[in-house]
Amino acid sequence: MIVPMKKVCLVVQNKYKEESLGKLRGIGVIHLEDKSISSDKLTKLLEKKNKVDNAISLLSSYFDKLKKNKKNAKNAKDLSAQNKDKQYRRSSDYITPDGVPLSEDAVNSLERSDLTSAVLNYAEKRKSLQDRISMYARELTRIGEWGEFNPKDIESLSQQGVKILLYKFSKKDFAELDKGIDYIKLREDKNSIYAAVLNNEIPKGEPFTLPEHSINAINNLVKLDNAEIEQIEKLFESFAERMPVLIAERENVLKSIEFETAHAGMEVLESEAESAISWISGFVPVDELGLLKRGASENNWALAVSDPGEDDFVPTKLKNNRFSRLLRPLTNFLEVTPGYNEVDISGWFLFFFVIFFGMIFGDAAYGGLLVIVALLGILKTLKKGVPAILKLLLLLGTSNFLWGVLTCSWFGMDANDLPSFFHKISLPIISNANPNEGIVQQNLMILCFSLALIQLSIGHIIAIIRTRSLKILGEVGSILMIIGMYGLVLVLIASNEARDLSEYIPMMPCVYVLGAGFLLSFIFSNYEGKIGKSVLDSCKNIISVILGIANIFSDIMSYIRLWAVGLAGAAIAGTINAMAGPMIGTLAWFIFGLVLVLFGHGLNLVLNALSVLVHGVRLNTLEFSSHVGLNWAGKPYKPFSDK
Repeated sequence: MIVPMKKVCLVVQNKYKEESLGKLRGIGVIHLEDKSISSDKLTKLLEKKNKVDNAISLLSSYFDKLKKNKKNAKNAKDLSAQNKDKQYRRSSDYITPDGVPLSEDAVNSLERSDLTSAVLNYAEKRKSLQDRISMYARELTRIGEWGEFNPKDIESLSQQGVKILLYKFSKKDFAELDKGIDYIKLREDKNSIYAAVLNNEIPKGEPFTLPEHSINAINNLVKLDNAEIEQIEKLFESFAERMPVLIAERENVLKSIEFETAHAGMEVLESEAESAISWISGFVPVDELGLLKRGASENNWALAVSDPGEDDFVPTKLKNNRFSRLLRPLTNFLEVTPGYNEVDISGWFLFFFVIFFGMIFGDAAYGGLLVIVALLGILKTLKKGVPAILKLLLLLGTSNFLWGVLTCSWFGMDANDLPSFFHKISLPIISNANPNEGIVQQNLMILCFSLALIQLSIGHIIAIIRTRSLKILGEVGSILMIIGMYGLVLVLIASNEARDLSEYIPMMPCVYVLGAGFLLSFIFSNYEGKIGKSVLDSCKNIISVILGIANIFSDIMSYIRLWAVGLAGAAIAGTINAMAGPMIGTLAWFIFGLVLVLFGHGLNLVLNALSVLVHGVRLNTLEFSSHVGLNWAGKPYKPFSDK
């Protein structure tokens, strides 16, 4: 459910503004009203945050590598020996961004004082070195065809009066060269002739621009720069051990930004300097308003409390039961929140999402793997507190496992190749072990459309519960339209050669129900106190009203994706088995077959997970939500707090 909120306004003396904000943060219940804020201090804090974020980003790969090394270490002794071998803190391993050797004390001091600046400085130095190496590579490409020579020797001869210019001629131009020009032919290839011309410039030619260094000198410079980059890489590996310091620094900066935003956002009422007052506004959950009132009383703050206005963008705080809270990891990942004046559908969302997950993954073996992973994670975190994501994974894996058992789906194997035990525990009407494949596929389609009927109808029932006028009849009309369209879809779409559903579902009653629902919806869907005005509004939007029938058809049809996507996943698994089967059966190819099975099914698991996010989430956040009247237009409640 959505917790009711109150809008509050706090008034404090301007000279106690900063102190009051600190105490208000300690109370930690007010969600500050959004304002467009700017200040010099806030600008500096945002710049600092960007620097810390960049430093974290630069060290993230080294930190991941460090965690992997620690995970792979057999015991603490091995890890200690591993770190000792790396000798991260030998002073000879480090250099400053200016190329000066860094002492061990300086390294430790640097890590303690300003890790962010150190990381960014060394990153800038590394970038400069990499750019210089790229420049050297381009220079080597340019001068490589001339071979090894020292450009300083040519410059020295020029200073002594012997001017030497290097030219690259085509063979035709070289043959036409003036006989009076002195030159030394250096070398010749298939298309060109390279020559040193003495004391003359060729009128139509462009002399070769001498490099600053010889090829050998450039190669040595590249080696030095690469060695310097390696030293910086080692330093980054050392700094990665201090990643928690950067993360803590980022949290501190974020809190400072939050505090300064509130501080700069406090509006000052014009008054005398001594008695000037400031005020700040926000939103507080009704069940926590008492904490703010007590704080206001203890600190002599003036507090005004009112109901939020129609134009206020009120944050949403959800209060769910243990079951519904399992959805939080998913909604947090998707960053979707119902609006304050909308309805919380967390329970229904989770209920149907669990069903959709099982149908899309659709394999008992996959479900078993997910359950095992979830149980291992739960056992590992049992003492510290099990994360909600592991509980959700256990629930989803169980759904997947049960659906796979009912449909006799195990690693995409042909049902005929499975033991008879798996056939017996499956549900015949949807089991792959059923020899009548046409009936099975039809039953699965009927199930998908039935889920559409149930979920979309629940959406309108929720809307009916929240409605207190004749508009309820418009929602009833929508339910009738869904029921009528459901019957038509079954007859027109789900019928096949195995069974013609028109023998069981007469079409005309479905049309009558659809028409009756349309009439009720047409009259009452826009009802705001007068039936005539509601009908007039429907007439004005007649095209949209008529398209509503098509939307209901498309919404019901959308649920067929549960069957289609699950079928695609099973087909991929079956193809992998067909490719790997002959390999595993042969000793020489056993390893290749095993790798193919592991990689193929692993990839299929990833694709199924993406399918759930795309299709399973869509059915809840789009089709179902649109029938509830939910736009997910909210923002989460985030109190001004030091926690």
